[in-house]
Amino acid sequence: MEFKSKIEQGLKDAIKNRDTTKVSTYRMLLAAIKNKEVEKIRPITEEEFFSIVRSSVKQRLESIEGFKKGNRQDLIEKEEKELELLKELLPASLSEEQLVKEIDEAILSLEVTGKKDMGKVIKFLLGKYPGRIDGKVLSELVLKRLSSK
Repeated sequence: MEFKSKIEQGLKDAIKNRDTTKVSTYRMLLAAIKNKEVEKIRPITEEEFFSIVRSSVKQRLESIEGFKKGNRQDLIEKEEKELELLKELLPASLSEEQLVKEIDEAILSLEVTGKKDMGKVIKFLLGKYPGRIDGKVLSELVLKRLSSK
């Protein structure tokens, strides 16, 4: 629950500093955490926390695209500030070079023969590096590596 206390402390600091963007972002996260805990009837795990943050990041990216179409620069800036704050909470992602290396190792260790076993590699790597790999990027790279074999 270290992540939850970090969010709560961040909220307290943001309130003291009158940082409205951080206050609203931290409150949104705490509400999402509370909702998930009520749903699960237990405290959430670290992986579930990262899932909530990734979902919030995705929502911000979609909102930014919508606001760009609507030519709402004020809302774009607000969403971008929230996006940066949320990205700071996520663990560092693997670089593309590291990811390709891990994919190659997983293909060898799992004895994958073709595209039909693509799911095995993806599941293995997402389990090995929870929260540190973008599933879409991983899928594209695995497909590319298996196509070249």
